[in-house]
Formats: sequence, structure tokens, C-alpha cells
Amino acid sequence: MIRVLLFDVFGTLVDWRTGVAREARSILSPLGISTDWLAFADAWRDQYQPAMEEVRSGRLPFSKLEVLHRRNLDVVLAQLKLERVEEATRRELNLAWHRLDPWPDVRPGLAVLRERFRLAPCSNGNISLMVDLARRNAFPWDAIVGAELARDYKPKPSVYLSAAAAFDCRPDEAMMVAAHSSDLAAAASAGLRTAFIARPDERGPGRGESRASVPVDVSAAGLEEFARALRVSAKA
Repeated sequence: MIRVLLFDVFGTLVDWRTGVAREARSILSPLGISTDWLAFADAWRDQYQPAMEEVRSGRLPFSKLEVLHRRNLDVVLAQLKLERVEEATRRELNLAWHRLDPWPDVRPGLAVLRERFRLAPCSNGNISLMVDLARRNAFPWDAIVGAELARDYKPKPSVYLSAAAAFDCRPDEAMMVAAHSSDLAAAASAGLRTAFIARPDERGPGRGESRASVPVDVSAAGLEEFARALRVSAKA
């Protein structure tokens, strides 16, 4: 029944917190800047949903996440009284989101899943960002869909529906795979099947979701376990 698997990326496939903290430290430390780098990453990420809500609500026209990330970075630097950081450094720092590393189960899990399913990210990230993450981490995508294609942001139904339609699938022939219950609840409301992947340490030790808070079709501790669950389901 399932023809395509659509993946959330930030948090589900890649460890944004550690990666952003690492990149911020490597770029800003040589400038004599010292701070709690993980807290810096958290503060930047905290601006993520409010910025997208400006677009979802219609208060801002659609802007790619790259643009919103940069706007959010300026906000965080101002909060930390780091306005002296120059434009070129800000541009380089904004690319931190392009240089994130995957959770250990992701590469082997995607390799197994690709044997039976078409795979694509359904992320709020823009296409160039998704391409860079895929090239860095060898993600075997068949296409890139998501917010930039839909010209809106999750959890709006158009993001999920346009992703399924890009593969000529009915919504119920597509499965959204994510570590965030809110993402899965929205996908299910749009008619997609859903799979929860536990990332209990996404925002730090014990600060992620270890189990879904909404009904899902499949729940797994990682992508390799998820692949095994789908194999068992196919044989049943």
C-alpha cells in the first residue's frame, strides 16, 4: 500500500543541535567570542517556529527557510549583544544548517528502505539546503519535496499533499516519517500514513520525544528498526 516514504529532516535524520553548536564555535571562537554553544544552537532553533508562523499566517510572503534562518540568526546575535559580527561571518554561519551530521542509524536505515520504497525529504528546509545535506551525508533521495515546492510550511496540509502528489500517489499511499508528534498528526489529518522515529535526545539528554503522543501506524527506535517493521508488515 505504501509507495513513498517522506521524511522530516531536522531532528529526525540529522542532529541539528550538536551540528549548529559545532559550526558556531568553529566560526566565532577565532573572533574571540565565547558562549554556551549548545545554548546558542537552542536559541537559534527557538526562533524557527515563530518565523515560519509569520509565513503561515500570511503576515509575510513565502520566504525560503534559508532567508528565515538568517533573519533568526540576526535576532540571536542581537540578543547576545554580538552585533559586531560582520556580514561575511553571518553568511558563513548561516550555512551551519547545511553541514549537519546524521544520527547513526540513518544511513544504513535509508539504504535498506530504498530497496523497496521511493524516498524523499518532506522538510521545511529549502531545496538547496536539502541537497547539501544529502550530498554531505549520502542520503539516497529519489526527489526533494516539501515547503519550497508547496510555497508554505508544515504543518499546513498543502506541504504533505503536494509531496504525495509529486510522486503521483494518493495521500494514503505515502507515509510521513518523523520524530515529532505534531508533524505526524498534521500528516495524518491530510490523509497520509505515519511513522514515528524516537529521538529522545534531540534537544539534549532526555529533551526529545521517546514515544509518539498521537496515534501512528508504525513506531520505532530508529530507521533500521523501522525498516524491519515494514518488512514484517509486508509479509503479514
